[in-house]
Amino acid sequence: MSTQSARDGAAGRGDGGLPDAVPVSLDRTTRLSWELGDRVTSGADATLAGEWRCHTAPWAVAVFDVTDHTALLRVRTPVGRELFYGAADADLAAARDALAAAPDWGRRDR
Repeated sequence: MSTQSARDGAAGRGDGGLPDAVPVSLDRTTRLSWELGDRVTSGADATLAGEWRCHTAPWAVAVFDVTDHTALLRVRTPVGRELFYGAADADLAAARDALAAAPDWGRRDR
């Protein structure tokens, strides 16, 4: 796993390493391998907290609550690749609001 911060522009726009297509800014995320992210989000302790899809491109973001203070984001790319990021629950409140307010994104889990 690697911790990425806003000054690490190696992936996406540097906002926690999330891809540019995702309208979410997080100061800190931890990138997880696909194997670990898939295992954690498929486990009994993970609860889907929300899923959003882009209307203009085939991107999707799902947020899973995994512990009392930790959540995972699953970003699905247009080619079907899944990228997983860990983040603090407190940091994700604003991210959920940003996804809800993004004009090209809609919630799909309701």
